[in-house]
Amino acid sequence: MIRVTSRERDALPLGVRGGRPYLRGMKNVIALAIASLTLALPARADMLSLPQLSQYLNGIDTAISRFSQFSDDGVVSKGTLYIQRPGQARFEYDPPNAAVVVAGGGAVVIFDPKSNQPPETYPLNRTPLSVILASEIDLEQQDMVVGHRGDDTATILTAQDPDNADAGRIDLIFLPDPVRLAQWVITDSYGGQTTVVLEGLAPTDTLSDLLFSPEIVGETTDR
Repeated sequence: MIRVTSRERDALPLGVRGGRPYLRGMKNVIALAIASLTLALPARADMLSLPQLSQYLNGIDTAISRFSQFSDDGVVSKGTLYIQRPGQARFEYDPPNAAVVVAGGGAVVIFDPKSNQPPETYPLNRTPLSVILASEIDLEQQDMVVGHRGDDTATILTAQDPDNADAGRIDLIFLPDPVRLAQWVITDSYGGQTTVVLEGLAPTDTLSDLLFSPEIVGETTDR
């Protein structure tokens, strides 16, 4: 696992620039990924509805998925994502990476065991990922959904937290039969983007809260 420099931090699911939470991505890869999942057709009647998507997301309690993440310089990182709603997530990268990103206790913490600096911490509700980690997801809530498009091959939902609209937005890409979250693209207030492609978000038994404890993760990465 590698030291998280300013360049490598761009590849994290919750990086920072200028003291603001942000996520960046390789625009060409994102465009190709979205194009491969959607067609520019007016078949809006066939796309998944907001109630269908809300029901699916609310049904995710505890899940695990392998993921691939694309940085702006073309580097692809792989790892495992752990989700335990509400409010908990962990991005664990494959070797030779070193960074661990944890959402828990209302905060997002970026750990770099090779850095001389303390972990970087940001409020979870200031990041677009708070949309999918909320305790109750209602995509018909006023101002949350700012885009809803697609066809019978994929549905793209653009959402933001109505209480923190300046924190950025998230594009969630869903596939049908069965309904599943395939990937997301997060855009910060400056237009920086990153994309995370899931290999299959699978339900699992309850995960230990220690996985999402910044204190415990900090003690582990310091060793």
